[in-house]
Amino acid sequence: MNAPHTAGPVMRWVPLAVAALVALLPLVAGEYFVNLASQVLIAVVFASSLNLLTGYGGLTSLGHASFLGISAYSSAWLALKLGLGHGLTAPLALLITTAAGMVFGWIALRATGLSFLMLTLALSQIVWGLAYRLVAVTNGDNGLSGLTRPHPFGWDLDVSNNFFWFALAITCACIFAMKRLVESPFGASLRGTREQPRRMEALGYHVWAIRWATFVLSSFFAGVAGLLYVYFHKYIHPSAVSVSVSAEALLSVIAGGPGTIYGPVLGALLVVMLKNFASAYVERWNLMLGLVFIFIVMFLPGGLVSILSWFRRRPAQAPEHAPGAEASAEGAVPVVGEQVPGQAGGHA
Repeated sequence: MNAPHTAGPVMRWVPLAVAALVALLPLVAGEYFVNLASQVLIAVVFASSLNLLTGYGGLTSLGHASFLGISAYSSAWLALKLGLGHGLTAPLALLITTAAGMVFGWIALRATGLSFLMLTLALSQIVWGLAYRLVAVTNGDNGLSGLTRPHPFGWDLDVSNNFFWFALAITCACIFAMKRLVESPFGASLRGTREQPRRMEALGYHVWAIRWATFVLSSFFAGVAGLLYVYFHKYIHPSAVSVSVSAEALLSVIAGGPGTIYGPVLGALLVVMLKNFASAYVERWNLMLGLVFIFIVMFLPGGLVSILSWFRRRPAQAPEHAPGAEASAEGAVPVVGEQVPGQAGGHA
């Protein structure tokens, strides 16, 4: 009978244990796999930022790569053209990206549903076009190269292992911040706007303001992913803001489990692995990604994270023939804060 109370605290330590195990990867793997893992971490931050908007807010976007590109281009331009150090370029790039998120959100949130998706797509195409046409700023199709990685506290991030640990620390901090956000009263109101926007308005909540704030926060975390991206590649090209990059992030969210904390982590891992390994053996690797996506939608509608949720719930199940089990189930009263079937969203 104590299983439901003991399973929760134990599960809270699982993400920390997984992060600790992942941190040991450079000690047992070669440089190729360490660099591949760094790309996975960047994709995790990017997909998780989109999950705030799409998974928890119910607003599907096909223009999220714009914020990754704005952050990366801003950091690169400030470093190359103005000669600023990373201590200034990073916060300025995040500030510019967040400001862009404010403007884009103000425009896109004039609509919802399919219209919202099309507006985000249109805005991303504007950014993509500017990345190609503003040659004086972006260097056009040649991109911006000759960039360097920061050295925080004298830590040389040009070493693959050091960059991986740096990216892992940033990723864990972003996921922790997003987890606290969605578990806060603001997160509850956000899920409410996703499930019952009219009822939330009737209760006095400003639905548009909640969605706009989420859009801005989502753009900020996408900007963090953009910084990691430009630090890793030491180069930025207009292809980084293409629709395909946004689509890959959206696939990561849906495949992993939208509206969950760790779903985008699994989804990003799947997409990056298929992109790097399947493409080496299959010319049309996108076809394989599509087949995997169809399989997940058909047989795992809750995403890959639903498998983890099943393992988490299994120890907490009461024995089938426990004395008084049926009576207690019939007369059970939901505890305050307990997830009720049909209630708005949750996280894995």
